[in-house]
Amino acid sequence: MPVDTRPIAIALMGPTASGKTALALDWAERFGGEILSVDSALVYRHLDIGSAKPTAQERERVPHHLLDLREPWQPYSAAEFAVDARRALDDVLARGRLPILAGGTGLYFHALLHGLSPMPEADPATRASLEREAAERGWAALHADLLRIDPEAAARIHATDAQRIQRALEVYRLSGRTISDWRREAPAAPALPVRVLRLVLAPQDRAVLHERIEYRFDRMLAEGFLDEVRALRAMPELRDHPAPLELPALRAVGYRQAWEHLDGATGAAEFRDRGVYATRQLAKRQLTWLRGELDAQWFDPQREAAALEAARARFMDGAHGTASG
Repeated sequence: MPVDTRPIAIALMGPTASGKTALALDWAERFGGEILSVDSALVYRHLDIGSAKPTAQERERVPHHLLDLREPWQPYSAAEFAVDARRALDDVLARGRLPILAGGTGLYFHALLHGLSPMPEADPATRASLEREAAERGWAALHADLLRIDPEAAARIHATDAQRIQRALEVYRLSGRTISDWRREAPAAPALPVRVLRLVLAPQDRAVLHERIEYRFDRMLAEGFLDEVRALRAMPELRDHPAPLELPALRAVGYRQAWEHLDGATGAAEFRDRGVYATRQLAKRQLTWLRGELDAQWFDPQREAAALEAARARFMDGAHGTASG
C-alpha cells in the first residue's frame, strides 16, 4: 500500500461555543500552526463581538486567515470561500506551518473538502418573489411546499430557516430539479495537498452546550454587542438598504435579534432570550450536519481531553488510518 506523503492539516469542527477556538489556539502555539477560519460570520468586517471573532490579542498569538474578507453588505459564497481557503492553505504550507481549519459552517467545510455541485446561481427576481410569498403566507408554509417537492431537503432544513428554505425553492424554480438532486451530483473536490484529521468537538451532555451558549451570549452583551449593532445600523450602506435583514451578514445568529430589538420589536429580556434560543437552534443544525461527516472523530472536549490529545498525537506522529484527504 503506497505511503501518503502529503503534509498534514487538522480540521476542528463543532457546534458554536464548543471550544474550537481555544483548542485551535493551543495547538497552533504548540505545534507551529496557523488558523484558517471556517465561519460564515467571521468573513464580514465589523461583525466582531457578536460573531466571537478572534481578538487582536489572539491574532497576535497566532496568525489567522479568512477573516474580514467582505463588508457586511457585500455577498460572499461558499464557492468563493473554497477558492480563498485553498489559497490560504497553500500559503500556510509554503511557510512550513501546520494548517488548522477551525469553525462551524458546514457548507464551507463541504465546499473545501468535498466540492460543490454546479447548481443555479442566485436569482434576485426569484428570491424577491419568494420573499413576497413568505410575507403573505409565512416561511412555515413555504417549508410545507418544500416538503412536498423535496422531502429530503425539508427534513434537513428547519421550518424557521428562511435562508435555506428560500435557496432550496429557488433552485427548484430555476432548474425544475430539487436541491437534493443537485447535491447528489456534486463533483469531487480537487484533491487537497494535505491529509486532513477531522475532529468534532461536541459536549456529550446537551445541557452543557446550552450553558456555554448562554454564558457566551451574556458575555457578548457585556462586551458591547448592542453598541456594535448600533454602529452597523449607522453605516449608510446598511441604513439605506431596503431589506438589511435579508443580507447574509445580518442573518448571522444574534445580529437579526439585536437589530429587531433596536427597532423596538422586543424588550431587553425578550431579546436576550431570543438570541440564546437562536444560537441553540444554530448549534442543533450544526450537529445535524456534522453527523454526516463520516470520517470525523467525535470528542467531548472536557470529558475526553486525553483521548482527543491522543488522536492528535497518533495522526501527527505518522499514523495514516485516521485521516483522509
